[in-house]
Order: sequence, then C-alpha cells, then structure tokens
Amino acid sequence: MDLILSITVCCVTMKIHMAILPIQTELKERNKILRAMSQEVKDIGDPRIQKLIGDMHETLENTENGVGLATPQVGKNLRMFVASPALELAQTVFINPVIVKISKETDSMEEGCLSVPGKYGKTRRATSLKVEAYNEHGKKFKLKAEGLIAQLVQHEMGHLDGELFIDKAKNIKTHS
Repeated sequence: MDLILSITVCCVTMKIHMAILPIQTELKERNKILRAMSQEVKDIGDPRIQKLIGDMHETLENTENGVGLATPQVGKNLRMFVASPALELAQTVFINPVIVKISKETDSMEEGCLSVPGKYGKTRRATSLKVEAYNEHGKKFKLKAEGLIAQLVQHEMGHLDGELFIDKAKNIKTHS
C-alpha cells in the first residue's frame, strides 16, 4: 500500500509516495548490511532522505510488534532511526543520533528485533540516557530517556554500529 505524504522542508513542499520496505534479517548467516557501520546523513532535506523517513514510518506501522526501525534494517547504512508514534515521544525521527549521557545503572530487559524474527533474550542496558539528534526538518533536539525508551535508543543505535541484540543477549529463546 502506498501513501502520499506532503512535507515542507526549507520552504519547499514535496509530495512523497511512501512504501513498505523489506526488512533485512540475519537468521542463518551474517547479513553484511546489518553488520556494517552506518554513515552520517549529510543532507537531511534531500528528497531521497525524506522519502526514506516516510517509508520507514510506513514500514514500522505495518510490523506486528515493532517500536523502532533503523536504516540498516531497510537496507541503508545511514545513521538514522524512527520510533513508533504509539510511544508518544516529542520526536519520532532520530538523524545522526549521539548518546551524550548514559547512566551507570543497568537492568536486564527482554528484547527482540524485527531483523532477528522469533528470537528473544535478556539484554543488559543502561536504565537512562540523554541523546542528541536531528529531526526530519534538520532541527537538533535532546531527549532524556528512561526504561523502554532508553532501551529502544540503545537497541536502534546498536544497529547503526553494526550490532544486533543477539550479540549481547543472554538466554536467547525462539518463539514462533
């Protein structure tokens, strides 16, 4: 299903046809895209970046239980991820994110991943952090995150660094 989204960036309105993208997976052998270090986004206003943002939102909305989606998961090694609007965050697009503060306190949390379907495990993550990033309009923002949101940011940023949760998880189980 294609949706049409109108976006205004730097005083130019673009009509973007959004599409559901295939999700990269790593089940039996290493996926080179998922395991590569992602590059910074250079031009946030580029129509291809804006279309990718829309496509990622559409793809995430059409997953069964995803709360975040990073660009490597849709085949692009760019430093960007989106969060589900259901999380009710002030920002749902994180471009060139950097964790600027992270708590020493950690917790082991149940985790899964759209790129490793059916696998779940306990992953030790910091319980709180502060992240700086740019939104889809090129505006820099800061977000303080705790609990699930802190877990989401760390999980998605792992993707940007070529890591999957299964690299850190304990007690990995398979569910159908």
